[in-house]
Formats: sequence, structure tokens, C-alpha cells
Amino acid sequence: MTIDRDAHGVPIIRGASLLEVAREQGRSVARDRGWQIELERLRGEGRTAELLGEAGVAWDVFARRSMLEEVAKHAYRGLDAPSRAFVDAFVAGVNGGLTTAPVPEELQRLGARPGEWQPWTPLAVFLVQHVLFATFPTKWWRESLAARAGEEAVAVLDLEGPVWSGSNAWAVGGARTASGLPLVAGDPHRLIEAPGVYQQVRLVGPGFDVVGLTFPGVPGVQHFAHTGHVAWGITNAMADYQDLYVERLRRDEAGVMGEGVMAEGPDGWYDADTSTTRVLVRDGAPVDVEIVVTRSGPIVHGGPGERSYSLRTPSFALRDLGFSALVPLLQARTVDDVEAAFAGWVEPVNDVLVADTTGAVRHLTIGRVPVRAEANRQRPVPAWEAGHEWTGWVATMPRHDVAPEATVVTANERRGPGPWLGVEFAPPHRARRIAELLDEAGTIDAATCARIQTDTFLPTACRLQKLVADLSSLSPGAGRWRDVITAWDGHMDADSTGAGAFAAWRAELVHRIAEAEVLSGLSGTPHVGPLFEPWFLVATRVMTSLDAIVADEGRALGVDLAELARASLEVVGESEPPTWGSRHTLWPLTATDDPPPRTVGLSGDFDCVLSTTAAPTLGDLCFRGPVARYVWDLADRSAGGWVVPLGASGRSDSEHALDQLDAWAQGRLIDLPVTDEGPDR
Repeated sequence: MTIDRDAHGVPIIRGASLLEVAREQGRSVARDRGWQIELERLRGEGRTAELLGEAGVAWDVFARRSMLEEVAKHAYRGLDAPSRAFVDAFVAGVNGGLTTAPVPEELQRLGARPGEWQPWTPLAVFLVQHVLFATFPTKWWRESLAARAGEEAVAVLDLEGPVWSGSNAWAVGGARTASGLPLVAGDPHRLIEAPGVYQQVRLVGPGFDVVGLTFPGVPGVQHFAHTGHVAWGITNAMADYQDLYVERLRRDEAGVMGEGVMAEGPDGWYDADTSTTRVLVRDGAPVDVEIVVTRSGPIVHGGPGERSYSLRTPSFALRDLGFSALVPLLQARTVDDVEAAFAGWVEPVNDVLVADTTGAVRHLTIGRVPVRAEANRQRPVPAWEAGHEWTGWVATMPRHDVAPEATVVTANERRGPGPWLGVEFAPPHRARRIAELLDEAGTIDAATCARIQTDTFLPTACRLQKLVADLSSLSPGAGRWRDVITAWDGHMDADSTGAGAFAAWRAELVHRIAEAEVLSGLSGTPHVGPLFEPWFLVATRVMTSLDAIVADEGRALGVDLAELARASLEVVGESEPPTWGSRHTLWPLTATDDPPPRTVGLSGDFDCVLSTTAAPTLGDLCFRGPVARYVWDLADRSAGGWVVPLGASGRSDSEHALDQLDAWAQGRLIDLPVTDEGPDR
């Protein structure tokens, strides 16, 4: 068994058996991502405050109350024997690697050492990545918005953002490609973190040789991979599969914390399951947490005497995460194999594009979506009323084969006539633009796909440009900005002054709309807590829904858009128009709030194919975007490529911590580690 590295430090792991490969993968991630996986382990256990102090308390309380650790333990115990052995071998490799690898610099600064991984830890790490991936915080936001601003405001702001998940993906049938065999390409959009959320890896063992992207701390590959025979990528299907219940809770006569909590159901009051736990806080007082589990699910906000919400998820209801897919995915050779592997997938609910060397291309939706009342899908529902129970699972998920002369695109958009699995979808702009570029391309190869991934045209700009063009009687400075914005070609390129002027004016407009009277009182954390604050940032909601607000002419929010546009233009007109890249720089999130390692101006924007999201609260800094880009060529694996925002290593002292940053920012892919070392493309 060996661990080699390609020119960019991507681990190439070979073993004489499947379990040897799993062990070496664990040992490799312990060496490359020691700080990151220690933090992920603590997140799964609800113990980050022991390391991070007060900054970790909100997450730890949520993790304990939502029972992440217990769900992971149950799911581990329910694994089939081969899957359990695979996970066990990986955990053994992690623990072995942690004992021999240098203590990460971040842990040294905190005076800490890595802790021991348990057999169920990889499942907890995976659960941590996805518990906030879906819809339940948006239901809470929608309830608050409706109460404050009315249903018309909900309709206008009822879009994808801000969600921390998205993606583009497409597959091209062999009759449309230069090689005659299919291509699969895409780029997942998530919070950009340092170290990166995905790790590039090649795993080689008896009967398999796979390049793919994995979550550090999780064995095998999950969402994106090329086995040499079959390749796949995913996007968020935007399905609704998590429910929030409003709970009525009271204490019985005992009145002791952790005992005697009762909940009201359709048949009256009953005893909820309760326990207590203590969150230890570095340099602070411990926090006692009461865990209450009703028949609907664990209480994640509130408690007896407060407005309380319980959360029900498929993983909690089934005590399963779908980890039985991991071994079969490594061994897959056809689209049928991949479909069979994903048959037991639970969450997140994903769209999968998969193609193989026979020329087959298939579009699948995988995961578990509960059958329940329509009201559950819209808002939090009362747990004491009948009719809101889950009664089963959607039996037939969308699935279709793609013809050789066709292409298929998924970009989180609403597709075709209902009924739909979800409620909120991304605007159709990215999906339409990708489809247009594929249609215009003629014969398609890997290089074509790489160019499409970095397309910067902003389809929503034209409506805003018209709003600016219609303004008259402006000051000289504002008039100059109006002319720059209206003459701009609509491409959000880093070196574009037109894009920079447009973005600066847009940011000012967004903040003025967010100050509308009907939206007052929605921002802030008192009623939701700091963990859920991102879903209640009104400026961010306005930014991602701005096209719909302008199309509605501001009526639902009661604002005079023309006047706000004029005032915004007068404010920005007092300075020189900037370039977009001078405002829109990479700002990866870190657990320690360290500043970015290097300032890099970025192209793209939220509704571009190159979806690099600007945060209004951060002055257009980019905190979310493509956390990887990949192109899988079924005719010649080496003809494809991939890239991540920073590098393969999570160690700050490694030469591979940042060596992909320039390629990622400039729209280049690097070679897959399947042949001899080669240059960037």
C-alpha cells in the first residue's frame, strides 16, 4: 500500500484490498487535513466550544439539541457488514495518522491535540455538512416575513437565496461531443472555507481506480467522481424534506430541568423524552442544555414557556444516512451501477447526472422525500394539530435517460410542470445560459465545458440597467455613473469598470430597499440566535431577489424604486467607478477568523454561470461560490480536469495549501492525477 502525490499534492492512494485503501485514505486525510477534521469531529459531537470558546457555543447547543451524534451512532449500527468494515478501516487509518502526523499549527496555537475518532465519527462529519443544507431555516424566515410584511412580500422574496448550497452540472450525449462519448461537467456552490470543503483524491484498489472529490473525514467519494468507466456529478435538487413543527411545551409538577417536559399532540398532552447535557466553553462558563424530543422530532429552538420548534429530517426519522452507497460507488462501472448504489441514499436530496463508456447518460433524483400535507412544505406547522404527520416516502423519484444527441442541465431551477419535490428553486438564469452556450458550441469537448463554467454574463443586469437608464436630472457625477452602467456589456469580469460601477450602485440600492418599513425588525438575532442569523439577513434576501423586486416595481415592499435608484446613484456618483475585482475579492471562512491568505479579485456573480456570491453585509466580498470545478470525459479520463479554490492540503505550511488558487480564480483546470504530471490547462 502506498500514498503518492501528483504535482499539486493530490493524494494517490493504492492498496492491495478495499480495506487497505480505506485505511490509507484515513491516514492521508489525517496528515493533510488534521486541523479541519479535528474541528469536524468536534462539530459532530457538539464540542467545538471546548476549542473555540464562545464562538462555538451556538453550534454546539444546536448539535446537542438536534441529536447529531445519536443519529450518527444509530446510522453506523445499521450499516451492512461491508460498509461498516469500510468505515472502520478508514477510522483506524485516521487515528493512526493522527498519532504520527505533526500536530497542526492551529491546534498548537490553542494548546490542543487531536482527539480520537470513534467508529461513527465519519457519519457525524457527513451529517454536519448537510443538516443546515436544506429548507428548514427558510420556513422559519418565511413565517417571520409573512407575519411582518404579508404574503405579497413572501412571493417576491421566495427564491433560492440565501442558501449555502447550489451548483451547476450538465451532461452531453456522445453524438454532441468531439470524441463520440459523453461528457459530465459541473461546479458545486457552497460556502468557501479554508481549508476547502472538498478534497481531491485518487483511490486505487482491486477492481477500482477512482478520481473524485470527498468530504475530508468521510471515506470513499460521494458526489463527484470518475471511475474510468462511469462518471457522475450532482446538484442540489431543491427538494423539501425537512419540517419544522411549532410545539406547545410545559413542565409537569416536578418542574426540574431535564425532567417532566410535556408536549401537546393531536391526542392531547404526552411526556416528551428529556435529558440534560453540558457544553464546556474554553475560557468561559459551561452552558447547560436541555434536550427535548417530541413525537415530531428534537426541539431545536425554544423550550417550555417559549415559542418552540422541533425539527424532523429523514436522517432522524430513518436513523440512516445512505452510507451503504460508498463501497458500491467505488466499484461502479455503469450508469446502472451508480443508480443501484444510490438506491438507499437519504439526504441531501440531489440531482445526479451520470454517464458511462457505453454512451449511456442518465438523470436521477436521489434521496428520501416525505409524504405529508402541503402546509408542511411552506411554513412551520402546529404539532398539536392532526394532519401534519409524515405518512411515507415519495415512491417514484424523477429519472430519465438522455439521448445521445441531447444535453441535460441542472442548476437548482424549477423544471417542467408540477408537482415538484420542492417549494423554492433558483431563478432559471444559470440553467438557461448553460443550455444556450451548449447549443451554440456545436461539437463539444472538455475545453468547451471548462469555458462554460467560467461564463460571466449576468442575465438579470438588463432590467437594472433600464432602471438606471430611465433616470434624468442627475448630478454630473451620477450622470457619469449612469452612462458607464448603461454602456456596460453585462459581463461581471474582475477588470470591468462597468461591472464595478453596476455592483457598487446595486449594493447601495439593496441597502436602501432593505430599510423599507415592511422589512424592519426582521434582521438581527434576538428571536433566532446567531446560528440562524444568515437566513434572516434582509439585505442578503433583497440582493438575491432583486430581479423579482424590480420586476414587481417595488409594489410588494411598498418602495419607490426609481427614487431609491436615483438616491443610490447620487451617493456612488461622488467617487470614481471601481473595477468589479477591486470590490469582489475572495473571503474564505475560517473557524479562527483568520484573514484571507491573499487578496484575489474575482469575476462572476450570483446569477452568472460563474456563481460567485457577493455578500451585501461584507461589501461585496465573495464568501460563496464554486468550491470545485470538474470535467469528466468518458472517452479519455486524462482529457478532463478539476480545480478547487485553494489547494489539496489543509496545512498552512504546505506548498499545496494555495497552489490552485490562481488557476481557480483565472478559470483554469489542472490535470487529473491519472497520467504523468502535466501542465495546467
